[in-house]
Amino acid sequence: MSLKQRSFSFLFSFLLSCALFAQDFEALQYRTIGPSRGGRVTTVTGTPLQQGTFYFGASGAGVWKTEDYGTSWYNVSDGFFKTPSIGAIEIAANDPNIVYVGTGSDGIRSNIISGKGVYKSIDAGKTWEHIGLENAGQIGAVEIDPTNSNIVWVAAIGNSFKPNEERGVFKTTDGGKTWEKVLYVSEETGFADLELLPGNPNVVYAAAWKARRTPWTIDSGGKNSEGGIYKSVNGGKDWVKLEDGLPKGLIGKIDLAVSPVDSSILYAVVEAPGDDRGLYKSVDQGKSFVHVSDDERLVNRPFYYTNIELDPTNPDIVYSNANPLIKSVDGGKTWTRMSVPHGDNHDIWLNPDNPDLLIQCNDGGANVSHNGGKTWSTQYNQPTAEIYQVAVDDQYPYWVYGAQQDNTTLAIPSMAPSATSPINGPVMLDVGGCETGPVIPMPGNHYIVYNNCKGRFSVYSKKTGQSREYSIGASNIYGHNPKDLKYRFQRVAPIHVSPYNPETVYMGSQFVHKTTNGGKNWEIISPDLTANEPDKQVISGNPITRDITGEEYYSTLYSIRESKISKGLIWTGSNDGVISVTKDGGKTWKNVTPKKMPKGGRVESVEPSQFDPAKAYIAVDRHLLGDETPYLYKTDNYGESWELISTASNGIPSDYTTRVLREDPVREGLLYAGTEYGMFVSFDDGTTWKKFQQNLPVTPITDITLFRGDLVLSTMGRGFWILDKVTTLQDENITQLGDSPVLFQPDDTYRYQTPWGGDFPNYPSTSVIIDYYLPSDVKDGVSLQILDAQGKEVATIVSDSTQLKSTSEKVEDMSLSMTFVYMDEKLEAKKGINRFEWNLEQKGAWAKNKRRRYRNGPMALPGKYTAKLTVGNQSFEKQFEILMDPKLEGDGITMADLQAQQALQLKVIDLLSEARMLQDKVEEKIKELEKANATESQLQPYKDILKELKNDDGAYPEVVMVAQISYLYYILSSGDKVPGQEEKDRYQVLLTQFNALKQKANL
Repeated sequence: MSLKQRSFSFLFSFLLSCALFAQDFEALQYRTIGPSRGGRVTTVTGTPLQQGTFYFGASGAGVWKTEDYGTSWYNVSDGFFKTPSIGAIEIAANDPNIVYVGTGSDGIRSNIISGKGVYKSIDAGKTWEHIGLENAGQIGAVEIDPTNSNIVWVAAIGNSFKPNEERGVFKTTDGGKTWEKVLYVSEETGFADLELLPGNPNVVYAAAWKARRTPWTIDSGGKNSEGGIYKSVNGGKDWVKLEDGLPKGLIGKIDLAVSPVDSSILYAVVEAPGDDRGLYKSVDQGKSFVHVSDDERLVNRPFYYTNIELDPTNPDIVYSNANPLIKSVDGGKTWTRMSVPHGDNHDIWLNPDNPDLLIQCNDGGANVSHNGGKTWSTQYNQPTAEIYQVAVDDQYPYWVYGAQQDNTTLAIPSMAPSATSPINGPVMLDVGGCETGPVIPMPGNHYIVYNNCKGRFSVYSKKTGQSREYSIGASNIYGHNPKDLKYRFQRVAPIHVSPYNPETVYMGSQFVHKTTNGGKNWEIISPDLTANEPDKQVISGNPITRDITGEEYYSTLYSIRESKISKGLIWTGSNDGVISVTKDGGKTWKNVTPKKMPKGGRVESVEPSQFDPAKAYIAVDRHLLGDETPYLYKTDNYGESWELISTASNGIPSDYTTRVLREDPVREGLLYAGTEYGMFVSFDDGTTWKKFQQNLPVTPITDITLFRGDLVLSTMGRGFWILDKVTTLQDENITQLGDSPVLFQPDDTYRYQTPWGGDFPNYPSTSVIIDYYLPSDVKDGVSLQILDAQGKEVATIVSDSTQLKSTSEKVEDMSLSMTFVYMDEKLEAKKGINRFEWNLEQKGAWAKNKRRRYRNGPMALPGKYTAKLTVGNQSFEKQFEILMDPKLEGDGITMADLQAQQALQLKVIDLLSEARMLQDKVEEKIKELEKANATESQLQPYKDILKELKNDDGAYPEVVMVAQISYLYYILSSGDKVPGQEEKDRYQVLLTQFNALKQKANL
């Protein structure tokens, strides 16, 4: 390319970027479909001043609040917090409106989300202010001085993946305006917990913890000088290390608890080797400790759990949150297991005025108890699931599949499944496998689902409910040193179904494995496609606690994709940063890792182009190596060379680690990127990126798929989200918006009979989505006409009520040719991109109430239609098609049946309109006669007619003509069906009766 050409290309990209970045995509809203089942919650708290009020903080879902003892929860951090990862929440003792939140959860898993400092609310969570410590990383504790809510202490663990100076104990005395680091050990040692002495908040205990994550191990603890318990008696000015009775050697994570009723008593649960582990107790404010218990349940996975709490009225009652939740009533000497709704426990808070009222949290959510833990509130009211990947099946409507962290795999519908659930009720299917996934329905046969569970492959049948495991190697690889394994499978080992044969499945260890018969036989079709550095093949968990769950298996394949346009062209990416490609189905492979890409990153996704077989895209995540930089690359020559398309200045912030990159299947160069903190879109093949977040909460986007025009997402903390119909983004006009209105092409839409939708799950009723662009606000409103194939008006929608007066005509007879015009505020007339959802409603019956007049008509039939947008004196038209529900054929319903049904529906609507109008005329006639002081003999004939038309007032009146016609319309419209003979006969009876009554009224 010449210099002149490059300059022009840059100028064009710059101008395109300016035009796009000026646009607002707020009209394109995501909707959540759940699941409603809770995900990992890391911290909880409450307040004795408002007994039913509690908060929880999740690992990827932000801060949630209940005011009804956990009966319902709502998010309070969306729109304020830069991160959804929460480490600690504290409410001021004397004012429940004052709440402090430390971000960054303290259980430093490999998928942990970084903290972004401390937030403060002075209105009980309605609004929040960021008050600093943005680089403190993960925050283990926040404590508020009970005598002064402007004095706050923070225990900062620090960055989980690299040394940093912002570790230590921090204190503010002015409500967060300024902070002082009052205790610091080193750039590798942070603080996991701190406690204030009841009655004297100048006395402070703090627990130091040396901790770090890498992709291949978790380091928790260090030399005694690098950890331990510190104490200050003068508000943090001076500190001493407490040592008497505590472990002298290696020391790891520590959690503290001070008795509110006896301030001399201090407990510490300590990670340490062998018999030194467990619970320690001091009865002299830390001068000396006694080792009370070495029960391994106290520290069975310390980096992840390690939390103790005391009964606020009895220092001998101790709770330990780990796996499991255990309780002691003798000061920690003996322990009993408590039953909770879910395992993997993280935190507990007990009401100081009534310790039987408590809240506890775990990997399944938060749960409230009124009776000391005998029974708990539900976790099925918290849409905070951490989902690893997303897939869809080919049902109508389609279902969405994924695997939920520390729970089951699941499939949930994209739209309301009216036959299987109460309206707005959650529907979930466990479809085999386990928490890690992936879970992929077989194309063409959604009854078969391919699964992975921590490296073990299985095939699930929905028909039988059986899962048949066909694991490669048939060996349990849990807990092994990876260097000794024949096959290294990551716990989220990739599964990919060939686009050419639904029974051909690829799975990745360090090799690519292939089956063509559902896993009964496997063949290896590649060499080791990883870097496989020997020093990274080690047992995880140092220097104290072994922890090897499969998360830490390094040098494994993490993503596999076969090209949809070139059979046998397969791309792979490993979790140690190697990209490989084969063009011949695995006979030969080539390492095509970008030469300038930093080493060792996790290749979260590979994406072969659907337009050019030589082109592919990758998303690489290096946050476990302490590098949060987004790494997105593309190649157009089979990986011979790569271009970085996530530079420091082209739209994605420098700390937004990239999780997934997908290409639009319709428009070349349209890309979607999921990052640690949300969504981005590019219209120019990655040259520039624009935020594409809209109403989506800040949470990691773990996977993206595009299906039937929808953008479907999985998230690490907020379940699944769908952006219906991204067709507008595929339109060339989207990058050329200027001074003229634009009507975008509506998608062809399936005509489903669905129940009414709700807020959660957000299941919409069937609608045709119509997007349009206005160059400026339109004062006189806009109108939208829907025309059928013959050009006949089906409906006209206007954006303001003044247009109704100019377009409505007064109808004296029952002519069905009258235009059906109604006003809908959702037909926006504001500048920018707007979206309107036409619900397929045709003209219904006349009603005296103008707001209900002609509403509730039948759904438009399948067929070709035209959307006509009018803005001022300009009109724009686009054709679209309403498609028949494919499921109807299986029920024996044809298009002819729908036409026959609608023909009768329209006749009944006509009859209902006439009957209602006659009733109105009779009522007006009676009023007129009464006003004229007519005699009873003059009134009685009309009263008798009204009695035949209108139900009497009161309970259980006899149902007469108008209501009978309305009921006939109801049962005739109860579903897509062949009209029954009884309905046809009933119509004729009612028509005859009405005509006789109409003649009798003579009005």
